[in-house]
Amino acid sequence: MQVKAQTKYLRRGSRKVRRYARLIVGRDIGEARGILAVHTSPACRELEKVLESAVANAENNFGIEADELRVATAYVDEGLTIPRIKPRARGRADRIRKRTCHVTVILTDDEDEEMGR
Repeated sequence: MQVKAQTKYLRRGSRKVRRYARLIVGRDIGEARGILAVHTSPACRELEKVLESAVANAENNFGIEADELRVATAYVDEGLTIPRIKPRARGRADRIRKRTCHVTVILTDDEDEEMGR
């Protein structure tokens, strides 16, 4: 069975979060938590929140223990880019792009693989 958690409009660039999402794909939950706990990036903290939300969804909605789960996929899509203006010298202006992303984490308990699907 697959369990999903998603966050939208996360105020981080998608490339920064995607770097850490690649590290946890295919890992057990304990191992993925350990990987994200070691890194100090704010993107890791946000990704860890989404992972914990997916684990809570599995435990509360489907009664699956966290020890049985592993990360099937984790993907990060680009979200809305908020344009801002920064004043510069001589009356000019530079554009600043405040990027956002959408993070999705899908967990599985390998039930489908055991049944031969």
